[in-house]
Amino acid sequence: MSQSLAQVLPFFDPNSFTLSYLVYDVAGGHAAVIDPVLDFDAKSGRTASTQAQKIVSAVQSLDLTVDWILETHAHADHLSAAVWLQQQLGGKIAIGQGIEKVQQIFKPIFGFEPEFVTDGRQFDYLFAADEEWRIGHLSAKAVFVPGHTPADMAYLIGDAVFVGDTIFMPDVGTARCDFPGGDAATLYDSVQKLYQLPDATRVFVCHDYLPAEREQYQWQSSIAEQKAHNIHLPLSCTRDEFVALRQARDATLAVPNLILPSIQVNIRAGHLPPADEQGRQFLKIPLNMI
Repeated sequence: MSQSLAQVLPFFDPNSFTLSYLVYDVAGGHAAVIDPVLDFDAKSGRTASTQAQKIVSAVQSLDLTVDWILETHAHADHLSAAVWLQQQLGGKIAIGQGIEKVQQIFKPIFGFEPEFVTDGRQFDYLFAADEEWRIGHLSAKAVFVPGHTPADMAYLIGDAVFVGDTIFMPDVGTARCDFPGGDAATLYDSVQKLYQLPDATRVFVCHDYLPAEREQYQWQSSIAEQKAHNIHLPLSCTRDEFVALRQARDATLAVPNLILPSIQVNIRAGHLPPADEQGRQFLKIPLNMI
């Protein structure tokens, strides 16, 4: 599939350190939104659309048509704004086919209603590994990169790859692999797949955690920079070395603050739980399960 230049606008959420992206084709005016964030105040249980509205404003300013709202995986650190954005802008909400496995893992943990099915139908579309399509004049490909979770997809759009939670900026390293269904050896193999892309391919990460040695948040690197300088997984790192490093590091990491509200919304494609007879919606806090 031929490649062309994708225009990329980043949107940084300082509360979850998440990058959302608006990717578009200048000539045709078609666009995709990747990993949008819905604001959530855990103390009050209130949601808001402040971050997502910035994306809406940009789409309207540029007179774009949103074809897709793409999730790289079911995030554990923020709620997805996919449904809210779809109501404002249209487009299909999509994720990789592996979401079915994630739904099967978490449905019993959260005690979801019997009507909740685990075949991914909550999303408008499920991408198969290596599936190709177009966003206007831009080529697009879904690259299956499990390891952080069983369902991670990277999206290669034009000359840019949106890697989700696989690799971060080179001075931050790689994603954790200790969530249910995660696996460090699998992540190693997934990153090697990314490293086979052309060195000049632009790499856009889903998070930046601003290491002490750096003064500003960053979100763009290249495949060449990742292979040479990723502190957890340079090209010279062996599979066994990476697995040992990743497992040791994961053992020291705390559970993400919003994992419980995030997962139960995000495996529903961003839909909030069904309302009761009085129109109230509730998130669940499973005890001693995570």
